[in-house]
Amino acid sequence: MNRCSYKRAGTFVLSLFIPILMILQTTLPSLAAPGEELDYPALAEERKSLEIQSNQIENWPAGPAIGAQGAILLEANTGIILYAKNIDEPLYPASTTKLMTCLVAAEHSAMDEIVSFSHDAVFSIEPGSSNMGIDEGQSLPMEECLYGIMVGSANEVANAVAEHVAGSMDAFADMMNQKAEELGCTNTHFVNAHGLFDENHYTSARDLALIARAFFQNELLTKIGNTASYHFEATETQPDDFIKRNKHKFITGETPYDGVKGGKTGYTDEARQTLVTCAEKNGMRLICVVLKEESPEQFNDTVKLFDYGFANFAVTNVSENETKYNISGSRFFQTSYDIFGNSKPLLTLNPDSYLILPRTADFADLTSELSYDRSGEREAARIQYYYNNVYVGTATVDWSREVRAPYGSEQGDTENTQEGEANTIVFINVKTILVAVLAITALLILLFVLRDILTSYSFLNSRKRNRGKTGGFFKRSKDRGPTF
Repeated sequence: MNRCSYKRAGTFVLSLFIPILMILQTTLPSLAAPGEELDYPALAEERKSLEIQSNQIENWPAGPAIGAQGAILLEANTGIILYAKNIDEPLYPASTTKLMTCLVAAEHSAMDEIVSFSHDAVFSIEPGSSNMGIDEGQSLPMEECLYGIMVGSANEVANAVAEHVAGSMDAFADMMNQKAEELGCTNTHFVNAHGLFDENHYTSARDLALIARAFFQNELLTKIGNTASYHFEATETQPDDFIKRNKHKFITGETPYDGVKGGKTGYTDEARQTLVTCAEKNGMRLICVVLKEESPEQFNDTVKLFDYGFANFAVTNVSENETKYNISGSRFFQTSYDIFGNSKPLLTLNPDSYLILPRTADFADLTSELSYDRSGEREAARIQYYYNNVYVGTATVDWSREVRAPYGSEQGDTENTQEGEANTIVFINVKTILVAVLAITALLILLFVLRDILTSYSFLNSRKRNRGKTGGFFKRSKDRGPTF
């Protein structure tokens, strides 16, 4: 073949290869980096148009449009949902999974237990994923492991804790699922302790808020979950000295927000940005969950939701406002001490029961349901309150404790009535009862006296009539003695 023939052949091959190369140029980026062809900010903007379920409630404060796929604002003390957007849609939680990991670990281990790192714990995580460099064969106390999980988001530490607590990572996942069910989660399934992507590892905004609620009820976990940085010192079983810093901007102060109690960040390509945060202000403890958002909007969304919650809702004490279930008007059940100075109370509206209401709502706008389902020995009944058919809280009607008299009681009497409690405690008023008993006794005596008078009057009238007919009860004979 001469040079021209080679040239023509080369030109032909090149003419075939160029279109193929152009096709590969359009497809290879998606193969090399899955998801990069998607315009994530545009997708987040589209998600702002998704329905916000809480905005459909009549006279409920309108919540902000945010770019998260799912989000919730929950008042932790009462369980009342203030903001809801796709709260039951199963989504990937990423490292916010670690809230459940630490919760289960704290409930099934002591903080001074030593956790050893196996080969699987260290090397089964994805290369380059979040870790703090603990090597196989090293060990840490459980408490430091929890700091490593929450502050450093260390995946190998989550694995090691799972193995230590349950014997295996799979068994620990079963414990996580069991705990989720106990907390009332209905759209959650965990397959690992760290949150790296698995299509069978998911939760929902509502479920994750329930998990966070339980997490922040634990004082130690709350302290760990609100730590900006932690210094790991070298020991005989862990030779490195290093500091891990939290990525949660509210905790580090990079994005300041008053009242923050802690939280957890999360990210995978599939989950996108996830964030859980707890903040306390104005007597309310709010938990905010944001799932599937883009950085840094997960923090901005959380600020918007916290501002919305604290500005539009307020705590309302039930005992200070309730009149429908008040029986203090009865003369026999007075809210005062009896004449003996120390009476046993009967029932009281729990003075610590309160509701979370929109600031524009009035207590008179609420409807209520009385039930006798009890969760404690002192409870006699429960009253559930609703605003436009939305649950806003529960009050309990309790059997009251004995109270100490205001004037000189013996040691061993029960605790004093706290200020403000006297208006709701119901006592038997012995003075009133005694007055009533005496009045009834006097009435009975009067009736007996009247009866005797009437009986005597009737008897005298009968004797007078008999005298008129016979000359008396007896008559004397002129010749004989008296005869009957």
